Parts: sequence; structure tokens; C-alpha cells
Amino acid sequence: MQLRSSFWVGVWPGAFIAVMALLPMLKLMWFGVYGSYASFGTEALSDGGAQLGFWQGWLGLWADDYMRSRMVWSITQAAVSTALACLLGVPVAYVIARHDFAGRDALLRLMMLPFVVPTLVAAMGVLAWWGPNGVVGNYLYAPGSDGDSPWLLIAGNLFFNLCVIVRAAVYGFSAQSATRLAAARSLGATPWRAFWRIELPSAAPHIYSAACLVLLYCLGGFGLALLLGGQTYATAEVVIYTLVAHELELVLASQLALWMLAMTGVLVAMYAKLQLSTAQPRLAQLVALRVTRWSHVGDAVAVLWVWLVCVLVGFAPLLAIALKAATASSEAWGVLWQADTWQAVANTLRFSGAALVAATVLGVMHAACGARLWWWRMWGMLPLMISPIMVAFGLLLLVPQWLDQWGLLVAAYTLLAIPLVSQPVATALAALPPSWLQAARSLGATPARAWWRVSWPLVVPAVRRGMAFAMASMLGEFAVSLFLNRPEWTTLTTYIYQHLGRPGSLQLERAWVLSALLLGLTVLVFVCIEPSKKTNNAVVTGAGSA
Repeated sequence: MQLRSSFWVGVWPGAFIAVMALLPMLKLMWFGVYGSYASFGTEALSDGGAQLGFWQGWLGLWADDYMRSRMVWSITQAAVSTALACLLGVPVAYVIARHDFAGRDALLRLMMLPFVVPTLVAAMGVLAWWGPNGVVGNYLYAPGSDGDSPWLLIAGNLFFNLCVIVRAAVYGFSAQSATRLAAARSLGATPWRAFWRIELPSAAPHIYSAACLVLLYCLGGFGLALLLGGQTYATAEVVIYTLVAHELELVLASQLALWMLAMTGVLVAMYAKLQLSTAQPRLAQLVALRVTRWSHVGDAVAVLWVWLVCVLVGFAPLLAIALKAATASSEAWGVLWQADTWQAVANTLRFSGAALVAATVLGVMHAACGARLWWWRMWGMLPLMISPIMVAFGLLLLVPQWLDQWGLLVAAYTLLAIPLVSQPVATALAALPPSWLQAARSLGATPARAWWRVSWPLVVPAVRRGMAFAMASMLGEFAVSLFLNRPEWTTLTTYIYQHLGRPGSLQLERAWVLSALLLGLTVLVFVCIEPSKKTNNAVVTGAGSA
């Protein structure tokens, strides 16, 4: 459906994103540049809030040793995490894309579990596996060590994002022409040379797109950074939260947020452009899978290596959570029968369910309006460019009088979920041959009827996939819930964080039990919503979306 014929369809999601994302960011930019606390109407916050000039305030952050070190560390950990994810994920994806082995389909589906796991639970899983008291961490840290390590955050990023690289690269390697590879081999190219000259360059747009997304997630991550980095290895997002929630340094927080916004904006623009290059219909003759022969040493080693990487990075932390919860005391398990726990569960489902409906409607409308327009897709990705911390902070500055309205929390959830729905749907729509809609129009179908009879049935799997990711993301949303939280709005993530902040081993054990509960709930919802394997193999599914 062309933009000119669906203007009014695109107005609603575009306006919602403008109100919920753009206006708070403009307020944050104004606040950061001019340093005015007038909107709060208090003199207590005036210290350090005098009219700071642009060059003195915004650029002056780099003159502060602590702020400069936090920004440099944020960039460094994101770059290292992305590089390691690519170095591990691309070979894993190639083996999966070229080999047919027992458990291959199950492995592909399991690889998505870390990505849908709530960030707080992911952090708990990494601590349970790699932490100083973890299953493996017990043997890695010296006795008496405080456990502070920059590699914990990087391990958390790998746990969370390796699957993004693998799924995107698998699609890139799988959607290649068998005829083209056969021609290269007939001209004398070795398998290694064919890989470097044909296969890898063809899959590169998918890998670059996924790498941009991983870098974006690592830069804007909050839950992982808060629990795994702490204050010793605090990222810019953690510093922003600390400045606002504990030190009331709103101007300084705004200026730091502007720098992060500028960096993520560049990544979003790159991702939107790369996404269009990956939205191509599948080729008619694809490279056939090679049946793995366990008697062949090379095949066996490759497949075993794939399983080893996936288990150590992606699956073991989840099993560690289950182990920690299973070995918790009966008193700790009693938290499941407390009224506060089920109130938190009810709040989580209530807020997430309402936001899912709104995000699905707005996301599909946004995708239908301009699937092939990169700037429109970039507009839809504006919520990804803005981290949840900055969304909540911007709303705090823009509409402080609405903070007692639960609808604002649901709206913030919806904003963060829209890209998760719109991007796979837009990719699926862009991959549809234009001749199909043209044929429907030539037979007398109106644009709306052509959409419902031709486009919609083919993008339903992409819609379901987007809904699955959106619901999983909202069930585990932590940053916005923590920032805009009220006691009666406690969700499972904030409830877990409350237990982690209390002293005593019992509180930690209860946090393990609650983490296992949230993990099980998220996985159950994701499995129920995500399309089946049969549906995933449809002609157009938007699988190229990272």
C-alpha cells in the first residue's frame, strides 16, 4: 500500500510516536541546553541549574573525568560485545544454515529464548552462571574477591544478543542462490574461496543490520548494566538514572542523555537503511542443506562446537536460574503465596496486555503506510533510538503532573513495543512483489481490499512474531517501570529488584524464585504467540528482520 493512499492510516502511529517520543526528547534537549528548572517550580533544585550555555554545558561533559570515562566505557562495552557476538555468531549461523543435523530446528527456536528473556532475569542468569557465587564463577574468581568485573556485563550482552546475530546470519546464508554457488565451483573456486567471495558478501547486509541492532541494544541497555556493571562499571544509562533518581542533577542527566541520543540516532539511521537492502523475496533455488555425517570428523566438530557455544552463552544461564530457584529454601518459595507477588503478576499482565493491543494496531498501521520508505521506517524506530530511561526521563520533564496516571505507563510500554511489531511487518511487506498488488488493483480491487485479500494473509506470521517479541519485552520491561513506578503499580521486575535491594540471603533466594516465575511466564507467552515452524517457512515472513 503506498503512502499516498494510506495517509490517514499513517497519521495515528506517526502522531503517537511524535507525542510520546519526539516531544519528550525536545523537552529533554531544551532542558539540557538551557538548564532551566522552571517547570518544577522549586528553588531547591536551582543549584547548578543556572543557564548553562551550549558549549559550556553539553560539550563540557567531556572535560569531566568521570563523565568522560562513563561515556567511553559505554561505547567500549557495546563495541566489544558486538564484535564478540559477530565473531561467535557468524560461524555458528553458517554451520546451522548449511548442515542438517538432529535438533537443528529445536536449536533455532531455542536460540531466541535469551532475546525474549526479561533483562532483569537475563542479568540474574548471568550472575547465577558467571558471577562470583555462580555455577562456573566459583572457579573463576579468587577467594575474597568482590566479584566486580567488566566481563560480567559483556557476558550479559552476549547472552542477550548472540541470538540476534545468529538468526539474521542464518537467514542471510540460507537465502542464497544454489545456481550462483554451483557456477563458482565449476569455475574452480574452492569452498573456502566461494565462502569469502560469494556467500559472506551476500549475507553481509543481514549481518550488518543485526550488528547495528546489537550495538544499539548494548548502548541503551539499562537492566543488564545496573545489575552486572553496578557503579564500578556504570554505563551512561545507569549514570543518568543515578543523577535523576538519587542526586536530582537533572540538567547534567539531560546533557548526558543528549550525547547518548546522538549516538543511537546514527545507529538507527544505519539500521533503517540496511533493513531495506535485506527485504528481498526468497530466491527460487536455494542452497540445499548438507546432511551431517557423524563419521566425518569435520562435520561432527562443527556441530558440536555450535551446541557448545549456544549452551555456554545462551542456555546455561537460564538453567542456572532454575537451579538456584530449585535449591532455594521452602521459606523462599513461600513468596509465591504472598498477596504482593500475585498483585505484581496481575499488574504485569494488565499493563503488558493493554500495551500489546495498542502496539499491534499502531505497529501494523505504521508498516502498512510506508514499508519501502527508509525515512518512514526510521521514524517508526525512533523508540529504539531512545532508551527506556530517556523515555521515562523525558516524560518526567514534559508531563510531571501525569505521573500518577497509569495510562502514562501503558503508553510508554506501547511506545517501546511499536518497533518490535512494525519492523518485521514492514520487512515482510517490502519483500512482497509489487506485481501482486498491481494484479489485484487491475481486477478492480480497492487499495483497502487489495491489502486485506493479498498483503494481510502473507504478513500474518510477521505480525504474530512481532507480537510475541513485543509481549515478551513488555512482560520484562524494567527501566520505565522503575522510573514511573508507584507502590500500587509494582510489576514483577520491580518486585524482584526490591528483593535484591534488601539485605539477607532469604531475600536473594526469593529473587531467584521470582526470576524463575517471570522466566516461565515469558517463555510461555512467547511460545503461544510466535508462529509455528510450518508458518515460519512461508514465502514471505519478514525473517530478514533482526
